[in-house]
Amino acid sequence: MINQCPHCQGNIRFNPDQQGKLEQALAKLEQGQLLTLKCPHCQQSIKINKDGQSPSIGGTIQPPQPPNLDWLTSGVFQGEEKVEDVPMALVLYQPSAVCDTICSAVESVGYQVVRAETSQEAIERMRFVNFACVVYQADLEGALEQATFHRYLSKMSMERRRYIFYILIGPVFHTLYNLEAMAYSANLTVNLDDIKYLDVILHKTIPDYEELFGPIMEELGAYGKR
Repeated sequence: MINQCPHCQGNIRFNPDQQGKLEQALAKLEQGQLLTLKCPHCQQSIKINKDGQSPSIGGTIQPPQPPNLDWLTSGVFQGEEKVEDVPMALVLYQPSAVCDTICSAVESVGYQVVRAETSQEAIERMRFVNFACVVYQADLEGALEQATFHRYLSKMSMERRRYIFYILIGPVFHTLYNLEAMAYSANLTVNLDDIKYLDVILHKTIPDYEELFGPIMEELGAYGKR
């Protein structure tokens, strides 16, 4: 029986009553079907097979879910393609007045903004678009160290990551504290109390970033290291 979450590696223990109900549910599963549980630590969904194992940590390997094809009918991707010369920014933030303020500030420095509400949606969009800027709500998925999207970006190959200006926004951060941003594998951290000044912050930090790293990027590009 599964005893560890495949997402956060937290230990999973069942009391006798839960164990009994789980075994009954598994007994009713047909071969090939999966039962979905929720991790008590990170709240991520865990799928287990008839043997009580998660395919991602034991048994047969579960293939990734098919890609979301909503953009085929919505025309979103088509619209993004037409303005490919305009730098793109991805904002992963829950819909709110704060999100609107963030998007307006990012647009004010010349980016075309694409919004996402979930990690899965954001990661899917990054498969199709090379975003120059990514803004992430640090408490969107609980602890930042275990957040799916943050881990995805932190482990991204440097061939892509070095071209992304990664911004973390949350109530515990110190605005423009470079050491803090570096500790979280980001380029900029912004406290929620300073969101109203985000346009000014971006007008200062992004040119500074481009001035510092622009020549390095050009040299890497010249040697085919993009």
